[in-house]
Amino acid sequence: MALFGKKDKKVETSSCCCGGNCDAESMAKAEAAKTEGRSVKVLGSGCAKCNQLEAATKTALEQLGMDTTIDHVTDFAQIAAYGVMTTPALVVDGKVVSYGKVLKTDEVVKILQKVRG
Repeated sequence: MALFGKKDKKVETSSCCCGGNCDAESMAKAEAAKTEGRSVKVLGSGCAKCNQLEAATKTALEQLGMDTTIDHVTDFAQIAAYGVMTTPALVVDGKVVSYGKVLKTDEVVKILQKVRG
């Protein structure tokens, strides 16, 4: 309902995860990164919680004697390619194993043992 003769204007928004800046190259890059082999990735913007998850993951890898490097993915197109909408997230060997919370070191150890058994 318009008050005093003013009409509501609809605001058009893009449904794209990156505000309409997706192109074939960036999406192909995101898909390729998603399907890489044995890797551990932390998905997030680089906030304090993301950094806490990365530190816990690094400690867990050291405890298990795994020499896997940790990639910190901050590109929202790549994060969206994993289907993650809440960060931080942990990806082990291409599979999202946790999202939306900061895991403790012992929780990461259990996840790594389960996934890589």
